[in-house]
This record gives sequence, structure tokens and C-alpha cells, in this order.
Amino acid sequence: MSEQQQQIEQTANWVRQVVVKYNICPFARREVERGSIRYVVAEEHKLKAVLKRLSAECEFLDQNPQVETTLFIIPRGYEGFYPYLDLVDAANDLLIRQGYEGKYQLASFHPDYCFEGEPQEDAANYTNRSPYPTLHILREASMEQALTNYDAPESIPERNITFTRRKGGEFFARLLARCFKP
Repeated sequence: MSEQQQQIEQTANWVRQVVVKYNICPFARREVERGSIRYVVAEEHKLKAVLKRLSAECEFLDQNPQVETTLFIIPRGYEGFYPYLDLVDAANDLLIRQGYEGKYQLASFHPDYCFEGEPQEDAANYTNRSPYPTLHILREASMEQALTNYDAPESIPERNITFTRRKGGEFFARLLARCFKP
């Protein structure tokens, strides 16, 4: 198995074994079962090249409506959380410049994700921790539709924070480590 295939498999393991199993995202199970999640590894690591590849992925989604969402995995160049946050800002700016605002939105995940103002060791950070730095490209229309069919969608983040804190950081660190095992 190539390194890229391993990174995709490890990320897919995270989606199945953490996000879906523990209902971190109540909308993920449907897409996993439908097979409508695309996993892409960006080999690029320089900002302009990563953004160019991200733009190409949005174009792919434009042309392939059967693909609901893309997990855009960036294994190199953004291991540090703060450079990654700069990438997230640049990626959001790119979506606006290219006219994708209102069509696609990004959710961000990183192995060292830390919510602003929270301590690094807070278990709640695991709601956005992933095996690799990852940008999740979501179709806004689909997200809006899913939210209208879900009771109290505004409660999802608080429910996740409560759940992760109850289970603890060590529990989630073990889950994340298991994603790397075949």
C-alpha cells in the first residue's frame, strides 16, 4: 500500500471509528454508508500549491454532484497548528475569491487542534482532532438541508464538548492512535 493510500485509510478509520461511532458529526454516518465521501491527499506543501490543489478539488465537486464531500488531507507542511490556521484562513479567502462562498464551506481538523482560549489538554479539542491536518469541504446546500431535518442542531457542539470531556483526553488519544493501525 502506498503512503497516500495509508493516509487515506487512516483518515477513513478516524471517520468510522471516532466521528461516526461516537456520533461527533450526526450527518457523517449517512455519507459513509452511501460511499459519498472523497478522500484526497495533497502531496503539495507550499501554500500556493496547496491552495491550487484545493481549488481543483472544488472544481471536481462542481463536476461530480454524486460526491457529497471531500476530506482534503495535507500530511506535510502544516504539522504545526499555527501554520495550519494560516492555511485555513488562506483557504477560506480562496473560496471567497473564486466565488465559492455560499456553495462550499470548510471545516478544519488537525492532530493538535485547540479551540481558542482552551487549554491544549482539554478533551473537547478532540472534536476537531484528526490523524492529519485536514480541510473538510462541505456543500453548503446539503448542510443546510441536513440541519433543517435535525432537532436542535445548535446543541451539537455543546453535546460533543460534554461527551469528550466526560470520556477524557486519554480515551480519545487512544482512539486516534488506533486509526494508524491496519
